[in-house]
Amino acid sequence: MSNNIASNVQAKAQEVVKEDYEKARVLLSDAARSGAYLYPFKGIYYFMTHKSLWKPFASRILPTLGLTAGVFASMFFFTYLPQLAILVFVNGPLAVFTTVLLILNESSTIVNLISRNFLLQDALLDTFDGTLVSKDASGIVSEGRQLKSGTDPIARLGKIFKTPFAKFTPKALVRYIVYLPLNFIPVVGTLIFILVQGRSRGNSVHDRYFQLKGWSSSQQRDWLARHTGPYATFGTIATLLEMVPVVSIFFSFTNTVAAALWAADIEQKNTKMTQGTAPILRDSAKKAE
Repeated sequence: MSNNIASNVQAKAQEVVKEDYEKARVLLSDAARSGAYLYPFKGIYYFMTHKSLWKPFASRILPTLGLTAGVFASMFFFTYLPQLAILVFVNGPLAVFTTVLLILNESSTIVNLISRNFLLQDALLDTFDGTLVSKDASGIVSEGRQLKSGTDPIARLGKIFKTPFAKFTPKALVRYIVYLPLNFIPVVGTLIFILVQGRSRGNSVHDRYFQLKGWSSSQQRDWLARHTGPYATFGTIATLLEMVPVVSIFFSFTNTVAAALWAADIEQKNTKMTQGTAPILRDSAKKAE
C-alpha cells in the first residue's frame, strides 16, 4: 500500500516537473524569438544618441538624484545589519551578498514608488511619447495628446487628453511584500524574487501604449498572457538596471525609451514577437471603440 502511494506521488511529481519544464521552455523560446531582452540595451543606445530626448531627464535629474542617494544611503545605514542578522541564519556566509541584493531591490522599489508618483510621471510620459514621435509613430501618439509642428519630438508634444501612466498601486506593493520572504532562501530565493518583480514590471511597461490604442483591461490581459516570456524578460532586465545605485534614474528613462522603441516596432510590425502583430492590434483597438 505504502509503495503504491510513494509511486503515485513520484509519478505526479515527475509530471509536474515535466509540465513546468515545458512551460519554461516555451516562455524562454518566445522571449528569445521576440528579441525583447535586447530592448533595454537598445534604449540606452538610442537615448544617448538622441539629445532631443534629454530635456525631460535633465529637468528631473537633480531632485531625483537627491532622492535616490538619500534612500540608498539610509537603507544601507539603517537596515543592512538588522537584515544581515536575519539572513545569516538561512544564507550563512552568502548573507553578506544576498543582503546587499535585497537592500538594492528594496531601495529601488522605494525610489520608484516616490519618484514615479511625485517626480517623474510627466517626464517619463513625455519621454515615451517623444520616442514614439521620433520613430515616426506620431499617428498613435496623436490619439492621446495634441502634437505641434516641428522636428523636435519633445517640443512637438502638446496637451494630454488621455490618462497617462498608472501610478504605483497598493496591489503592487502587497505583491512585493508577499514575495519578500523568498529572500530567506539562499541565493536562489533572491533570484526568484527579482524574477517575480521583473515579471510584474514587464506587465506595466506598455501601459501607455495600450492607453493610446484604446484597449480594454481584458484585451491587455489577453495580449500579456500570450506574450508572457518577452514581457517578463524585458521587465527583469529593466529591474536589474534600475537596482544600480545613483544611476537608477538614468535607467528609468532609458527603459522608458526602450519600451517605446518596442511599442513602435510592434505598431510598425518590425518585431518577430508575433506574425501579423500590427493588424491584430488595430483590430483589437477597433473592437474597443
